[in-house]
Amino acid sequence: MAIDYEGARELLDDALAKAEKALLRKSPPEVLDAVRGNLDVIFRSRTQAYREALLGCTLARISDRKLDVRLPYIEQGAAAFNGRTLDEKVVNPFLHDNRIPSSRGPYLSVFRRQVRFDTGTRAGLRDRVGYDSFLSMLGHLRGLSRRSDLLALLLYQVYKFAELREAASVQVSRLQRISMEQYKSLMTDLLDTPSGGRFPVYLVASAFSAIKDFFGLDWVVSVQGINVADVQSGERGDITIRSGGRVVLAAEVTERTVDKSRVVATFNTKIVTTGIEDYLFFVQPGRLAPDAMAQARQYFSQGHEVNFVEIRDWVTASLATMGRRGRELFGQALVQCVESSDTPAVLKVRWNTLLTAIIGQ
Repeated sequence: MAIDYEGARELLDDALAKAEKALLRKSPPEVLDAVRGNLDVIFRSRTQAYREALLGCTLARISDRKLDVRLPYIEQGAAAFNGRTLDEKVVNPFLHDNRIPSSRGPYLSVFRRQVRFDTGTRAGLRDRVGYDSFLSMLGHLRGLSRRSDLLALLLYQVYKFAELREAASVQVSRLQRISMEQYKSLMTDLLDTPSGGRFPVYLVASAFSAIKDFFGLDWVVSVQGINVADVQSGERGDITIRSGGRVVLAAEVTERTVDKSRVVATFNTKIVTTGIEDYLFFVQPGRLAPDAMAQARQYFSQGHEVNFVEIRDWVTASLATMGRRGRELFGQALVQCVESSDTPAVLKVRWNTLLTAIIGQ
Protein backbone atom coordinates (compact mmCIF):
# COMPACT_ATOMS: atom_id res chain seq x y z
CA MET A 1 0.00 0.00 0.00
CA ALA A 2 1.35 3.42 -0.97
CA ILE A 3 1.93 5.86 1.87
CA ASP A 4 -0.57 8.70 2.03
CA TYR A 5 1.84 11.65 2.22
CA GLU A 6 -0.88 14.24 2.69
CA GLY A 7 -2.41 12.19 5.49
CA ALA A 8 1.03 11.74 7.08
CA ARG A 9 1.54 15.52 7.17
CA GLU A 10 -1.86 15.93 8.78
CA LEU A 11 -0.83 13.46 11.49
CA LEU A 12 2.29 15.51 12.20
CA ASP A 13 0.39 18.81 12.30
CA ASP A 14 -2.18 17.36 14.67
CA ALA A 15 0.53 15.89 16.90
CA LEU A 16 2.39 19.22 17.00
CA ALA A 17 -0.74 21.10 18.08
CA LYS A 18 -1.17 18.66 20.97
CA ALA A 19 2.53 18.69 21.80
CA GLU A 20 2.62 22.48 21.96
CA LYS A 21 -0.27 22.55 24.42
CA ALA A 22 1.46 19.93 26.54
CA LEU A 23 4.67 21.95 26.42
CA LEU A 24 2.91 25.10 27.63
CA ARG A 25 1.37 23.08 30.48
CA LYS A 26 4.79 21.51 31.16
CA SER A 27 3.04 18.16 31.00
CA PRO A 28 4.85 15.74 28.66
CA PRO A 29 2.88 12.83 27.16
CA GLU A 30 3.23 9.55 29.02
CA VAL A 31 5.41 6.80 27.56
CA LEU A 32 7.28 3.78 28.84
CA ASP A 33 10.50 4.49 30.71
CA ALA A 34 12.50 2.53 28.12
CA VAL A 35 11.01 4.61 25.30
CA ARG A 36 11.74 7.84 27.16
CA GLY A 37 15.31 6.75 27.82
CA ASN A 38 16.03 5.77 24.23
CA LEU A 39 14.49 8.93 22.83
CA ASP A 40 16.49 11.04 25.27
CA VAL A 41 19.66 9.46 23.86
CA ILE A 42 18.49 9.98 20.28
CA PHE A 43 17.56 13.62 20.81
CA ARG A 44 20.85 14.34 22.59
CA SER A 45 22.78 12.84 19.70
CA ARG A 46 24.57 15.22 17.34
CA THR A 47 23.46 12.92 14.51
CA GLN A 48 20.13 14.52 13.59
CA ALA A 49 19.44 11.75 11.08
CA TYR A 50 18.49 9.31 13.84
CA ARG A 51 15.51 11.28 15.15
CA GLU A 52 14.41 12.44 11.70
CA ALA A 53 14.53 8.95 10.21
CA LEU A 54 12.71 7.51 13.23
CA LEU A 55 9.89 10.00 12.74
CA GLY A 56 9.51 8.84 9.14
CA CYS A 57 9.59 5.20 10.20
CA THR A 58 6.79 5.86 12.69
CA LEU A 59 4.66 7.48 9.98
CA ALA A 60 5.35 4.52 7.68
CA ARG A 61 4.29 2.06 10.38
CA ILE A 62 1.07 3.99 11.01
CA SER A 63 0.36 4.02 7.28
CA ASP A 64 0.88 0.28 6.71
CA ARG A 65 1.68 -2.39 9.33
CA LYS A 66 3.00 -4.67 6.59
CA LEU A 67 5.93 -2.37 5.90
CA ASP A 68 9.27 -3.25 7.45
CA VAL A 69 10.60 -0.06 9.03
CA ARG A 70 14.14 -1.50 8.84
CA LEU A 71 14.05 -1.27 5.02
CA PRO A 72 13.96 2.40 3.94
CA TYR A 73 14.73 1.81 0.23
CA ILE A 74 12.11 0.28 -2.06
CA GLU A 75 14.75 -1.84 -3.83
CA GLN A 76 15.18 -3.79 -0.59
CA GLY A 77 12.06 -5.89 -1.06
CA ALA A 78 8.28 -5.97 -1.13
CA ALA A 79 8.01 -4.85 2.52
CA ALA A 80 10.37 -1.87 2.04
CA PHE A 81 9.26 1.76 1.88
CA ASN A 82 10.70 4.88 0.28
CA GLY A 83 12.19 6.63 3.30
CA ARG A 84 13.80 9.44 1.30
CA THR A 85 10.57 10.37 -0.48
CA LEU A 86 8.68 10.30 2.82
CA ASP A 87 11.29 12.60 4.32
CA GLU A 88 11.37 14.99 1.37
CA LYS A 89 7.60 15.21 1.02
CA VAL A 90 6.55 15.17 4.67
CA VAL A 91 9.09 15.08 7.50
CA ASN A 92 11.64 17.65 6.34
CA PRO A 93 9.04 20.24 5.20
CA PHE A 94 7.20 19.78 8.51
CA LEU A 95 10.35 20.44 10.52
CA HIS A 96 11.37 23.45 8.46
CA ASP A 97 7.87 24.95 8.28
CA ASN A 98 7.68 24.86 12.06
CA ARG A 99 11.23 26.18 12.55
CA ILE A 100 12.39 23.02 14.29
CA PRO A 101 16.17 22.50 14.09
CA SER A 102 16.83 19.83 11.47
CA SER A 103 19.20 18.64 8.77
CA ARG A 104 18.72 18.65 5.02
CA GLY A 105 17.53 15.06 5.40
CA PRO A 106 18.78 11.76 6.87
CA TYR A 107 18.90 10.14 3.43
CA LEU A 108 21.16 12.87 2.10
CA SER A 109 23.71 12.43 4.87
CA VAL A 110 24.00 9.39 7.14
CA PHE A 111 21.62 6.84 5.63
CA ARG A 112 22.66 6.74 1.98
CA ARG A 113 23.45 3.98 -0.51
CA GLN A 114 20.72 1.46 0.29
CA VAL A 115 21.61 1.08 3.97
CA ARG A 116 19.39 -1.09 6.15
CA PHE A 117 18.48 -0.15 9.68
CA ASP A 118 20.25 -3.11 11.30
CA THR A 119 23.42 -3.90 13.23
CA GLY A 120 25.39 -4.24 10.00
CA THR A 121 25.19 -0.48 9.48
CA ARG A 122 26.49 0.29 12.97
CA ALA A 123 30.21 -0.06 12.19
CA GLY A 124 30.20 2.82 9.71
CA LEU A 125 28.57 5.34 12.04
CA ARG A 126 30.19 7.88 14.35
CA ASP A 127 27.59 7.85 17.14
CA ARG A 128 27.01 4.17 17.72
CA VAL A 129 25.36 4.66 21.10
CA GLY A 130 22.73 6.86 19.49
CA TYR A 131 22.27 4.33 16.71
CA ASP A 132 21.77 1.53 19.24
CA SER A 133 18.92 3.52 20.78
CA PHE A 134 17.56 4.14 17.29
CA LEU A 135 17.51 0.38 16.62
CA SER A 136 15.86 -0.24 19.99
CA MET A 137 13.11 2.21 19.05
CA LEU A 138 12.62 0.46 15.71
CA GLY A 139 12.21 -2.82 17.59
CA HIS A 140 9.63 -1.21 19.86
CA LEU A 141 7.90 0.33 16.85
CA ARG A 142 7.65 -3.03 15.09
CA GLY A 143 5.99 -4.49 18.19
CA LEU A 144 3.15 -1.94 18.04
CA SER A 145 0.10 -2.67 15.93
CA ARG A 146 -2.75 -0.67 17.45
CA ARG A 147 -3.16 2.72 15.82
CA SER A 148 -3.72 4.41 19.19
CA ASP A 149 -0.36 3.12 20.49
CA LEU A 150 1.43 4.25 17.36
CA LEU A 151 -0.15 7.70 17.52
CA ALA A 152 0.88 7.99 21.17
CA LEU A 153 4.48 7.22 20.20
CA LEU A 154 4.29 9.75 17.36
CA LEU A 155 3.00 12.39 19.78
CA TYR A 156 5.89 11.88 22.17
CA GLN A 157 8.43 12.12 19.34
CA VAL A 158 6.88 15.35 18.12
CA TYR A 159 6.88 16.62 21.71
CA LYS A 160 10.63 15.97 21.81
CA PHE A 161 11.05 17.94 18.59
CA ALA A 162 9.05 20.79 20.14
CA GLU A 163 11.36 20.68 23.15
CA LEU A 164 14.31 20.85 20.78
CA ARG A 165 12.88 24.00 19.23
CA GLU A 166 12.25 25.42 22.69
CA ALA A 167 15.94 25.13 23.49
CA ALA A 168 16.93 26.83 20.24
CA SER A 169 16.87 30.55 19.55
CA VAL A 170 13.83 31.64 17.52
CA GLN A 171 14.21 35.00 15.80
CA VAL A 172 11.05 37.07 16.28
CA SER A 173 9.71 38.89 13.22
CA ARG A 174 9.62 42.67 13.61
CA LEU A 175 6.46 44.67 13.21
CA GLN A 176 6.53 46.91 10.17
CA ARG A 177 3.96 49.62 9.56
CA ILE A 178 0.56 47.93 9.60
CA SER A 179 -2.95 49.33 9.42
CA MET A 180 -5.61 49.45 12.11
CA GLU A 181 -7.48 46.71 10.29
CA GLN A 182 -4.37 44.53 10.31
CA TYR A 183 -3.81 45.23 14.01
CA LYS A 184 -7.36 44.11 14.77
CA SER A 185 -6.86 40.92 12.77
CA LEU A 186 -3.53 40.23 14.49
CA MET A 187 -5.03 40.79 17.94
CA THR A 188 -7.93 38.45 17.18
CA ASP A 189 -5.54 35.69 16.13
CA LEU A 190 -3.28 36.23 19.14
CA LEU A 191 -6.22 36.09 21.54
CA ASP A 192 -7.47 32.91 19.86
CA THR A 193 -4.08 31.27 20.44
CA PRO A 194 -3.77 29.20 23.65
CA SER A 195 -0.79 30.92 25.29
CA GLY A 196 -1.12 30.30 29.00
CA GLY A 197 -2.33 33.88 29.34
CA ARG A 198 0.76 35.45 27.77
CA PHE A 199 -0.63 37.03 24.60
CA PRO A 200 -3.54 38.80 26.39
CA VAL A 201 -1.12 40.21 28.98
CA TYR A 202 1.33 41.29 26.27
CA LEU A 203 -1.39 43.18 24.39
CA VAL A 204 -2.70 45.04 27.42
CA ALA A 205 0.74 45.79 28.88
CA SER A 206 1.98 47.09 25.52
CA ALA A 207 -1.03 49.38 25.23
CA PHE A 208 -0.43 50.82 28.71
CA SER A 209 3.25 51.30 27.84
CA ALA A 210 2.32 53.14 24.64
CA ILE A 211 -0.16 55.36 26.50
CA LYS A 212 2.50 56.21 29.09
CA ASP A 213 5.11 57.17 26.50
CA PHE A 214 2.71 58.92 24.13
CA PHE A 215 1.23 61.22 26.78
CA GLY A 216 4.45 61.58 28.78
CA LEU A 217 2.91 60.21 31.98
CA ASP A 218 4.94 59.49 35.10
CA TRP A 219 3.50 55.99 35.26
CA VAL A 220 5.54 52.99 36.27
CA VAL A 221 3.93 49.99 34.56
CA SER A 222 4.76 46.69 36.27
CA VAL A 223 3.89 43.35 34.68
CA GLN A 224 3.71 40.26 36.84
CA GLY A 225 5.33 37.10 35.58
CA ILE A 226 3.04 34.42 34.19
CA ASN A 227 1.96 31.91 36.86
CA VAL A 228 3.57 34.00 39.62
CA ALA A 229 1.34 34.55 42.64
CA ASP A 230 0.51 38.18 43.49
CA VAL A 231 1.71 37.76 47.06
CA GLN A 232 5.01 36.35 45.83
CA SER A 233 5.57 39.13 43.28
CA GLY A 234 4.32 41.96 45.46
CA GLU A 235 2.05 43.19 42.68
CA ARG A 236 -1.65 43.95 42.92
CA GLY A 237 -2.58 42.18 39.71
CA ASP A 238 -1.23 41.02 36.37
CA ILE A 239 -0.50 44.68 35.59
CA THR A 240 0.00 47.37 38.22
CA ILE A 241 0.36 51.07 37.42
CA ARG A 242 1.94 53.42 39.93
CA SER A 243 2.32 57.18 39.93
CA GLY A 244 4.52 58.84 42.50
CA GLY A 245 4.84 55.55 44.33
CA ARG A 246 1.06 55.18 44.67
CA VAL A 247 -0.97 52.47 42.93
CA VAL A 248 -3.45 54.25 40.68
CA LEU A 249 -4.70 51.26 38.74
CA ALA A 250 -4.41 47.48 38.83
CA ALA A 251 -5.58 45.06 36.20
CA GLU A 252 -6.18 41.37 35.87
CA VAL A 253 -5.87 39.98 32.35
CA THR A 254 -7.38 36.59 31.73
CA GLU A 255 -8.11 33.98 29.10
CA ARG A 256 -10.64 32.28 31.36
CA THR A 257 -14.24 33.20 32.09
CA VAL A 258 -14.68 35.70 34.92
CA ASP A 259 -17.56 34.79 37.24
CA LYS A 260 -18.83 36.01 40.60
CA SER A 261 -16.51 33.80 42.66
CA ARG A 262 -13.46 35.23 40.93
CA VAL A 263 -14.63 38.81 41.44
CA VAL A 264 -15.28 38.14 45.13
CA ALA A 265 -11.87 36.50 45.58
CA THR A 266 -10.12 39.40 43.86
CA PHE A 267 -12.04 41.95 45.92
CA ASN A 268 -11.20 40.25 49.22
CA THR A 269 -7.51 39.60 48.50
CA LYS A 270 -6.44 42.54 46.33
CA ILE A 271 -8.85 45.46 46.61
CA VAL A 272 -10.01 45.76 50.20
CA THR A 273 -6.64 44.85 51.69
CA THR A 274 -4.63 47.31 49.56
CA GLY A 275 -7.06 50.19 49.08
CA ILE A 276 -6.86 50.15 45.29
CA GLU A 277 -9.27 52.73 43.90
CA ASP A 278 -9.64 51.31 40.41
CA TYR A 279 -9.47 47.64 39.46
CA LEU A 280 -9.95 46.43 35.89
CA PHE A 281 -10.65 42.97 34.53
CA PHE A 282 -9.50 42.64 30.92
CA VAL A 283 -11.56 39.85 29.38
CA GLN A 284 -12.33 38.28 26.04
CA PRO A 285 -15.73 38.34 24.30
CA GLY A 286 -18.23 35.89 25.77
CA ARG A 287 -16.11 35.20 28.85
CA LEU A 288 -17.81 37.43 31.36
CA ALA A 289 -20.55 35.78 33.45
CA PRO A 290 -23.67 37.84 34.31
CA ASP A 291 -23.21 37.20 38.03
CA ALA A 292 -19.77 38.86 37.83
CA MET A 293 -21.36 42.05 36.53
CA ALA A 294 -24.00 41.92 39.26
CA GLN A 295 -21.33 41.56 41.94
CA ALA A 296 -19.34 44.48 40.52
CA ARG A 297 -22.46 46.69 40.65
CA GLN A 298 -22.87 45.75 44.30
CA TYR A 299 -19.29 46.77 45.05
CA PHE A 300 -19.80 50.04 43.16
CA SER A 301 -22.74 50.90 45.41
CA GLN A 302 -20.33 50.42 48.32
CA GLY A 303 -17.84 52.88 46.80
CA HIS A 304 -15.46 50.47 45.01
CA GLU A 305 -14.57 50.59 41.31
CA VAL A 306 -14.48 47.14 39.68
CA ASN A 307 -14.87 47.30 35.91
CA PHE A 308 -14.63 44.98 32.92
CA VAL A 309 -13.08 45.75 29.55
CA GLU A 310 -12.84 43.63 26.40
CA ILE A 311 -9.20 43.42 25.42
CA ARG A 312 -9.36 43.89 21.65
CA ASP A 313 -11.94 46.69 21.81
CA TRP A 314 -9.94 48.61 24.42
CA VAL A 315 -6.59 48.22 22.64
CA THR A 316 -8.16 49.16 19.30
CA ALA A 317 -9.73 52.31 20.76
CA SER A 318 -6.44 53.23 22.41
CA LEU A 319 -4.50 52.83 19.17
CA ALA A 320 -7.06 54.86 17.25
CA THR A 321 -6.85 57.65 19.85
CA MET A 322 -3.04 57.86 19.80
CA GLY A 323 -2.67 57.75 16.04
CA ARG A 324 0.31 56.54 14.04
CA ARG A 325 3.01 57.42 16.60
CA GLY A 326 1.07 55.68 19.36
CA ARG A 327 0.68 52.59 17.21
CA GLU A 328 4.41 52.55 16.59
CA LEU A 329 5.08 52.73 20.33
CA PHE A 330 2.59 49.91 20.89
CA GLY A 331 4.21 47.76 18.21
CA GLN A 332 7.68 48.26 19.68
CA ALA A 333 6.50 47.31 23.16
CA LEU A 334 4.62 44.28 21.85
CA VAL A 335 7.65 42.93 19.98
CA GLN A 336 9.77 43.35 23.13
CA CYS A 337 7.26 41.23 25.04
CA VAL A 338 7.17 38.50 22.42
CA GLU A 339 10.94 38.25 22.04
CA SER A 340 11.59 38.11 25.79
CA SER A 341 13.30 35.01 27.16
CA ASP A 342 10.13 34.17 29.12
CA THR A 343 8.15 33.62 25.91
CA PRO A 344 8.10 29.94 24.86
CA ALA A 345 9.48 29.26 21.39
CA VAL A 346 6.12 27.83 20.31
CA LEU A 347 4.53 31.25 20.84
CA LYS A 348 7.34 33.02 19.00
CA VAL A 349 6.79 30.72 16.04
CA ARG A 350 3.05 31.38 16.23
CA TRP A 351 3.74 35.13 16.25
CA ASN A 352 5.96 34.86 13.18
CA THR A 353 3.35 32.78 11.35
CA LEU A 354 0.53 35.20 12.13
CA LEU A 355 2.59 38.25 11.20
CA THR A 356 3.60 36.70 7.90
CA ALA A 357 -0.05 35.96 7.12
CA ILE A 358 -1.16 39.48 8.08
CA ILE A 359 1.50 41.20 5.97
CA GLY A 360 0.73 38.92 3.03
CA GLN A 361 -2.94 39.88 2.97
